[in-house]
Amino acid sequence: MNQNKPLILITNDDGYQAKGLRKLISLMRPLGEVIVISTDKVMSAKGHSITTTPTLTATLVESAPDYREYVCNGTPVDCVKVGYQWILDRLPDIVVSGINHGTNASINVIYSGTMAAAIEACMDGIKAVGFSLDSYDLDADFDHLDDYIVAITKDVLENGLPDGVCLNVNFPKRGEEPIKGVKICRQAKAKWIEVYSAIQDERGGTCLKLGGEFVYEDQGDDTDCMATKNNYVSIVPTHFDLTATQYLDQMSRFEHIMDKK
Repeated sequence: MNQNKPLILITNDDGYQAKGLRKLISLMRPLGEVIVISTDKVMSAKGHSITTTPTLTATLVESAPDYREYVCNGTPVDCVKVGYQWILDRLPDIVVSGINHGTNASINVIYSGTMAAAIEACMDGIKAVGFSLDSYDLDADFDHLDDYIVAITKDVLENGLPDGVCLNVNFPKRGEEPIKGVKICRQAKAKWIEVYSAIQDERGGTCLKLGGEFVYEDQGDDTDCMATKNNYVSIVPTHFDLTATQYLDQMSRFEHIMDKK
C-alpha cells in the first residue's frame, strides 16, 4: 500500500453496480489510495446487522495502481469489518459510504445500511462520512454533488472529527437552482407509518409487502429534513452512544426502587 497517500475505504448498501457508488469512487480516486468493498446486492435498511452464518466472501473484481475493488456477500457493516480486519494491512484514514439512493435524514439513520457502515468505522476510531441523496431514482443525477463531497472529505482528512463522531451528510436532489450551501443540523423528529399489504406469491400463497408514509413531526427550522427541503446540504454530527445523558439524574430513582420493598 502507498504510505504517502491517504487510504480511503469505500462501501455502500445499494450494491456494487449502483450509480451512487460509481460516482463516489470517481470522486475519491484522485484523493488517495482507494479500496472499495461493496455489497453484492441491495442491502438497504439492513441497519447495523452483521453476518454470523453462512460464511463471508470478498472477491477481488478490479485491481489498478492505488485502486482495488472487492464485492462482498455480506452487509455494509460486514464490508467495513472485512476491509480493515482482513483485506487491508493498516486502518484506513477515512471510510466513506454511499452515495445512497434515498435520504438518510431523520429517523432513517437508524435503518440505514449506509450510515451503519460509517458508524461501524467510527466505533473503531476511524474518521467516517455517510453520503446520501434525497432521490430513490436508480438513475439519479449526482453531478451537482461533486464539489461538496470532495470538499467535505478533504476537510475530514485534514482536520479530523471529534472522538466518537461521524458525519451524516444528506443532499437535495438536483433542481433548477444550484444548492444554496451547507447547514449543520440536528436530526429531525419524524417517523414512518408502516402499512403492510397482503399479496400473492408465485405459488399462490399470501405474503406481506411493506409500504408506508414518512410523517414529519418537527416544527424546527434547524433540522436535516428542513435543510434539504430548502435546497441545502445537511450535515448531522452523529455518534453511536445512545445514552440519554440529559435524563441520567432523573432516572436515578431506579437505584432506590428496591428500598421501598
